[in-house]
Amino acid sequence: MARPTRAIINLQALRHNYQLAQTLAGAGRAMPIVKANAYGHGAINVARALEPKVPALGVACIEEAVELRDAGIRKPILLLEGFFSEEELAVAATQNFWLMVQNEWQLDAICRPHRGKPVVAWLKIDTGMHRLGFQPEQAADIYQKLQSSPQVADEIVLATHFASADDLHSDFTTRQIELFQQCTRGIAAPCSLANSPGLLGWPEARAEWNRPGFMLYGHSPFTEPHPEAEKLKAVMTFRSEVMAVRDLSIGESVGYANTWTAQRPSRIATVPVGYGDGYPRRAENSTPVLINGQRAKLVGRVSMDMITVDVTELDPVNIGDEVILWGENLSANEVAVCADTIGYEIMTRVHNRVPRITTQ
Repeated sequence: MARPTRAIINLQALRHNYQLAQTLAGAGRAMPIVKANAYGHGAINVARALEPKVPALGVACIEEAVELRDAGIRKPILLLEGFFSEEELAVAATQNFWLMVQNEWQLDAICRPHRGKPVVAWLKIDTGMHRLGFQPEQAADIYQKLQSSPQVADEIVLATHFASADDLHSDFTTRQIELFQQCTRGIAAPCSLANSPGLLGWPEARAEWNRPGFMLYGHSPFTEPHPEAEKLKAVMTFRSEVMAVRDLSIGESVGYANTWTAQRPSRIATVPVGYGDGYPRRAENSTPVLINGQRAKLVGRVSMDMITVDVTELDPVNIGDEVILWGENLSANEVAVCADTIGYEIMTRVHNRVPRITTQ
């Protein structure tokens, strides 16, 4: 028998979430972001499921794009970090990879003669994230240089990235939008501002191109309820099964370093999942787990291959009973808070040794 730890990927929920993104985009286009192995969900299967309905796909780097091409994905693919060498530029020109242009080196390289068709360029403008991009006052000149180059395709997209759109009470996103509008005024080009929180929570950020990522996988980017985010459906169910059950007396401990000691006679279930599978090692005692649909609490330190759960107050638990680490009825965001991190991280950390099982 195989180890029972699995990530079940619900493609119907994925398509539902993409349709919500496209509805919010209105007349604009929604480009699914499938970087980091589609946030841990399996980039190839996610891309195949979405390809018939999407205008293009977004990844971080050329290695991720090549993986999709090799798997038969034919839609355009945007490299969000652009390219890192002349060799990558040559590959992009032949493979219909679109390129984010965010520094002078990339600008000069993309405008020099190269093999292949003219490359589609997205011009990154730094409106406050301060990681990548040209200064707002450079936007018009850089756009003109790209537009005048025969190596660059006709449609150039103007783009920026939000630093705090997940905070609906901050005015920083409004300031970024206003700065972007100011520096692009008079440039007749399509724009792209909205990531997942921008698309869900900031209507003024929706433009000709939108870049939903985290929301596609069914979890809210916000820490508070939001009417649009509540329509999302969890795509991944991270599940396993009980592999052992034992009784502890008062004063007995479980797991490495004796971080949890029984204060009452306790029944403990052992589950074959750990940080080697992507379950967060920093998950604290009392992190929620579902066993047979009942909420239980993690106890003891997360190890590489196993966790232990206090099932004392549950209906009888037996070997082989279903365990849900996160999914439809237990948000990855809730688990992430217990590990002092975010849902983005714990999903992208689900290890490749965990089989992804797709359902339609």
